[in-house]
Amino acid sequence: MKKRALISVYVKDGILELAGFLFAEGWEILSTGGTAKYLTENGISVTDVSSVTGFPECLDGRVKTLHPAIHAGLLAKRSDSSHTETLKKLDITPIDLVCVNLYPFFEKVQAGLSFDETVEFIDIGGPTMLRSAAKNFQDVIVLTDPADYPAVTEGLRSGTVSGEFRRKLAGKVFNLTSAYDAAVSRFMLDEDFPAYFSVPLKKGQALRYGENAHQNAALYLTADRTGAIGGMRQLQGKELSYNNIRDLDVAWKAASAYNRLNAAESGAEGGGYFTVALKHNTPCGAAVGATAADSYRKTYKCDPVSIYGGIIGCNGAIDGEAAREMAQTFLEVIVAPGFTEEALEVFSAKKNLRLMQAQVPAEEKLEFISIDGGVLVQQRDAIEAAGIGQDGNGIPGGGHQGWRVVTKKSPTREQIAEMAFGMTVAMFAKSNAIVVVKDRTAVGIGCGQTNRIWAAEQALERAKAVTAPERAVVLVSDAFFPFSDCVEKAAEYGIKAIVQPGGSIRDQESIDACDRLGISMIFTGVRHFKH
Repeated sequence: MKKRALISVYVKDGILELAGFLFAEGWEILSTGGTAKYLTENGISVTDVSSVTGFPECLDGRVKTLHPAIHAGLLAKRSDSSHTETLKKLDITPIDLVCVNLYPFFEKVQAGLSFDETVEFIDIGGPTMLRSAAKNFQDVIVLTDPADYPAVTEGLRSGTVSGEFRRKLAGKVFNLTSAYDAAVSRFMLDEDFPAYFSVPLKKGQALRYGENAHQNAALYLTADRTGAIGGMRQLQGKELSYNNIRDLDVAWKAASAYNRLNAAESGAEGGGYFTVALKHNTPCGAAVGATAADSYRKTYKCDPVSIYGGIIGCNGAIDGEAAREMAQTFLEVIVAPGFTEEALEVFSAKKNLRLMQAQVPAEEKLEFISIDGGVLVQQRDAIEAAGIGQDGNGIPGGGHQGWRVVTKKSPTREQIAEMAFGMTVAMFAKSNAIVVVKDRTAVGIGCGQTNRIWAAEQALERAKAVTAPERAVVLVSDAFFPFSDCVEKAAEYGIKAIVQPGGSIRDQESIDACDRLGISMIFTGVRHFKH
């Protein structure tokens, strides 16, 4: 019996070679619409699917292959005599190969089309044929990926397409259709926490290894939207590692958060270039400066030891002056919206330094982390949730929703601006986190400690070393003070203003300590733990 192949592809890559081989080998090729026209124009004879089904395409092409003459030909088991007898009785010819790729829903859902227009790119017939063929993979070769066409062609030429390879091709079908369905589900539901959590993730690249050299790893990117990492372009340097990407993610999130803060600030003085340095997935320096170079110098000064081998994120373009400053230290990655020609020339001497041009702000609403047997999903801790940059609540300088002065002494407008800056840094520092700020510079960062007083001591001592003989005046905490000891320690180092969430049963002790020591304090009402 003459073998049959059903070919219906949106992406035409490699299809002429595959179809041409099958045609030359005597296969009958079934096809539809644009694919049939394309093959015919290139000298490959096809049988229109409607001549097999006895039913014309209808509903603007929505119904073409959804017919028993197609799906019985796909699902019939050749080893089951009752199946083969049924095919004979119904005069249905088996289909031995299916080659289908889908309407580009991943791309179209990002294209800014209307809801109704986007719905039209939800493929129904394609996934249905693929799933039918994949279920019956022992008898039907199923292709979704042009990269597999040569291997199948070679197998058919030699007379052997192994059961193991057929099963792998079938597995790729369900791998694709599950991601495709996840994208459609995400589009249609538009819910953060549906009954089943599915995200369409496509392999971006294999990584040399994971967090450590003995761990395998790969990078997966969302297929239905271009996130910050997927929107980056590497301009030079070695391949990114697993740890590089994790740090790069936080660095760009921090730069994006500062941009949103600056755009939202209504009363406090803002603007300028923002730079953050990352080490082991937490900030080791951050600052705002008049230029990119000024911002970086201040960031470097916060912790010139930890920044070695670190990741740099900047909210503005890197120019030649900034590049020369950065080139003096060994850095792994620099991410920024752009690099001047002079900067690229300076960095070209550092062949292994990765330069990443970020084109998409970090705006993903959800984040998730794997646990054994599941996934934890939560809304991202965004600057908007911090209550920064909204209509004021009587706070000097304005612009801080939910913030309230709890001490007899009120902070100045400038101190509140320092607090807002410091809180954007504290949001990305591992808890317990304390950030000491002076002149929009994180002069001391204490983080990852198991109690808050240790974090405070670490940050304050570092700030003393950076600012000596001057003193920083603002201290930021990501969570409440469980005791008054952090206030008392801050006073020893000359701190004049504190911002913290509040919410401890001992809040009054900290308030009383501030009043006694002449320190102003604001409660934000929003905690920013980062475990």
